Amino acid sequence: MPGLIIKPRARIFHGHEWVYSSEIKKTFGNPNPGDVVSLKDFRDRPLGSAIYNPKSQIVARRFSRRKQDLDTDFFTRRINRAISWRTDRTNIDLSLCRIVWSESDGLPGVIIDRYGDYAVIQTLTLAMDLRIDIIASAVMETLSPKAIIARNDSPSRIAEGLDQETKILRGTEPDTFHLTHNKIYFTIDLLSGQKTGLYLDQLDNYKKIAELAHEKNVLDCFTNQGGFALNCSLNGATSVTAIDISERAIQAAEINADKSGAKNINWLQGNVFDELKKYDSEGRNFDLIILDPPSFTRNKKSLSDAMRGYKEIHLRSLKILQPGGILTTFTCSHHVSDRAFLDMIKSASVDSKRNLRLIAEYNQRADHPVNPLIPETSYLKGYSFEVLPSW
Repeated sequence: MPGLIIKPRARIFHGHEWVYSSEIKKTFGNPNPGDVVSLKDFRDRPLGSAIYNPKSQIVARRFSRRKQDLDTDFFTRRINRAISWRTDRTNIDLSLCRIVWSESDGLPGVIIDRYGDYAVIQTLTLAMDLRIDIIASAVMETLSPKAIIARNDSPSRIAEGLDQETKILRGTEPDTFHLTHNKIYFTIDLLSGQKTGLYLDQLDNYKKIAELAHEKNVLDCFTNQGGFALNCSLNGATSVTAIDISERAIQAAEINADKSGAKNINWLQGNVFDELKKYDSEGRNFDLIILDPPSFTRNKKSLSDAMRGYKEIHLRSLKILQPGGILTTFTCSHHVSDRAFLDMIKSASVDSKRNLRLIAEYNQRADHPVNPLIPETSYLKGYSFEVLPSW
């Protein structure tokens, strides 16, 4: 098997599974892009098997500490292991669940989500994309879905030299349908909905935030299908204003509200930055503001611009919160560290002349397990802050 010899002090010796080009001492055996390669340390001791792509900054991603090939049996075993872990260690309904979460389940660059009778696959690395039909066969064997959709429209594929595409791998194209979670109806569009069809990572947080909404005037920014807005309404919010720039998302949210019996929601198609500025100029106030924007950055190069965007919406939100009001905020980018996110919030607090008290912290749902040695597997960070009265 062709392979790579890794330099001393590379991150793989500290538990991470990735190898960057600067960490390679020597390549042997002439591996091709997408091949499985063996990894060895600088003393020629084996480190395991990895997928290889010299066109990516992450040249190799280890998936096993022993010699291993990527065949149907391998994928079937890994998927079954992921299902068993979620069954044994979580109380999540597997009919609406992330079944495989990339490196956290030993399948680097593979995401498998289940929506009722359907499965959605993302292959975000070259080697896995080349084997997508094998993965689909393993999914059919383990989950027996009516259809399998490849939602390979993620921008992260570009770094691997892959095209963005959506296609049906097995079965026939599904119509838009509905699934229920915690008495909330969600419209599922597997071909063009957000992410693979729904924000599965936030499903538990919808209910947690709704517990803060009773008898409050709520502003839900970047509402998408209305997950937070719907739960707040059904938990007794006095009123809810929900904003999203996507007309299609607002239309889906209105259908969800009708089927869920959620009332007192004003659905608004608009730009959150503009609407917050308008509310500030009008002197309008809210009791609970929820900020759950899409990722403002997908790489470190755009991080400074992203942090300016984050600060603007936090600054304007704090200005229109009453004393005793609550700001709930999330970031879904692993490039934004906890410290950087909290520092930005503190800066917005100072500039808005608002004192804050941290009352809750949030993260991604348990079906998105975190490997502490691979910080990229932990990406969703959230907090709730109470605005204190002036002292």
